[in-house]
Amino acid sequence: MSPAEDPDLAPGDEGTEGIAGYVVGLGLAILLTGVSFFVAQTTLVWQPSIPVALAVLAIAQMGVHLVFFLHITTGPDNVNNVMALAFGVLIVILLIGGSLWIMAHLNQNMMPMDRIMQMQR
Repeated sequence: MSPAEDPDLAPGDEGTEGIAGYVVGLGLAILLTGVSFFVAQTTLVWQPSIPVALAVLAIAQMGVHLVFFLHITTGPDNVNNVMALAFGVLIVILLIGGSLWIMAHLNQNMMPMDRIMQMQR
């Protein structure tokens, strides 16, 4: 069955022509990496927008890897893969969010410096 007949078929899952999906994925990954370096090093892009552009390119790069190399699709046979991916993303968000929250509130939980200095005398 070709990808045109089955929209939930991931690139690379089409059988003997599977190498073409990997080559397309590799090409897109190289292109996105090159564009990321170009955006970071050029003066053609508005400087405050560079972090946003790099974040968008990183998300696109992750999408390319998930679809072309890990074959994560929304097909009925990939429900467990999608759930595992969603759980992994949740854990990463919790770790990053918790770390940022702890760093933002760290000063509130610290003893004032003058008290620390008095204790050392």
